[in-house]
Amino acid sequence: MFLQDMDMSSVQLKSRSLKTIETANAGTAPCSSPMSTVATLSRVSFASLTPNNLGTVRKLNSVIFPIKYSEKFYQDILNPELEDFCKLVYYNDVPVGTICCRFETQGDQTNLYLMTMGVLAPYRSRTLGSQSLDLILATASAHESKINKIYLHVQVSNESAKKFYERHGFQEVGVHADYYKKIAPHDAWILEKAF
Repeated sequence: MFLQDMDMSSVQLKSRSLKTIETANAGTAPCSSPMSTVATLSRVSFASLTPNNLGTVRKLNSVIFPIKYSEKFYQDILNPELEDFCKLVYYNDVPVGTICCRFETQGDQTNLYLMTMGVLAPYRSRTLGSQSLDLILATASAHESKINKIYLHVQVSNESAKKFYERHGFQEVGVHADYYKKIAPHDAWILEKAF
């Protein structure tokens, strides 16, 4: 009887421990354990965009974003020059997000415009957005041609996205009136981070 009780206690303890780790990884509780952070980091990977996975990018974008992107957008993100700045985001080998940037030249300055970055709703709060943005920022700062800044637009109703970017060192530099034509509100904050 004692051994049976001990086995049950051990199973219950293991079960509680697994639930704690799962909860921490799901982002519903503070992730205080370095092990659970390592586990989450090791589950995330990135893949370059190719004609073979472009359909996956289209599908993810149609679910994540409230606007439809043009065929030109999808052809442009396949540009080999952008390979390091346009990625599919995977969690446990499942595609769950995208990040797409483009270069813009103004005079002698090269800027990086973050066109889209998003993760499917069930996979948010697992550091996927932070890891994706950190990858782009690290790549931009180490890029062979000097990138002066990275900037993006955030719809003025999306306060949580604005706070996310501000936590990563972006600053609001203005409001672009009527930036969005087909969704309301139409205005967007302009956020940027200089290198």
